[in-house]
Amino acid sequence: EFHSLSKTINMTGWRIGFAVGNSDILAGLGKIKTNLDSGVFQAIQEAGIAALNTPDDKLNEIRMKYQKRRDVLYAGLSQISALKPLKPHATFYLWTSIPKGMTSMDATKLLLNEAGVLTTPGSGFGQSGEGYIRFALTVNQDRLKEAVTKIKKVKWLV
Repeated sequence: EFHSLSKTINMTGWRIGFAVGNSDILAGLGKIKTNLDSGVFQAIQEAGIAALNTPDDKLNEIRMKYQKRRDVLYAGLSQISALKPLKPHATFYLWTSIPKGMTSMDATKLLLNEAGVLTTPGSGFGQSGEGYIRFALTVNQDRLKEAVTKIKKVKWLV
């Protein structure tokens, strides 16, 4: 079983996680990993250890922060008729469908050029992602509100 500290411990971008399971399989995985890179920087490993020892009440505080961000962005995007946001339950991303006839890359470019808001095109996640764009909840509520205000001014092309 693989586990990343990105979502649970709020260490997105640190590229740290762990694997548990059959010792023979893990030994083989260790050999492969050794040949792929030279390991995770020690300070990041120590931060990961500290994070794994984070008290549950602090983790709940982090979860509530993301839930509030999600709620702000979801409520704002729900007011835009061209978009149909999906309310996530356990992630720091929010997806929304885009108008029919528009590609996810076109929608991403439109939001970047017209509103200065960066999203990720769903097509980057394969064919099933087409028709959607992804927002990150990794910025504070004020930035999310600002993004919604800017997106509301966009003239959708379809």
